[in-house]
Amino acid sequence: MAKDQERITILAREFTAAALEFHRGRMAEKGYRMEGSITPRYFKMIEGGGDPKDLFGGDPLFAVTFVKRESAD
Repeated sequence: MAKDQERITILAREFTAAALEFHRGRMAEKGYRMEGSITPRYFKMIEGGGDPKDLFGGDPLFAVTFVKRESAD
């Protein structure tokens, strides 16, 4: 079974802020690559057996996920 990869997801209200995080946060230097595209998404939370509830006031946020590259070990 493959080892789980470390992932960090950044949420931003604006596309530009999410897009610039790769460079601003020096993610490449930290060993991360961007996974997929930067897309607006709605977020909901389920607690227990209840219904999903809107997060962030129901507003969409831009999400970008960075994945830690596997080492060459």
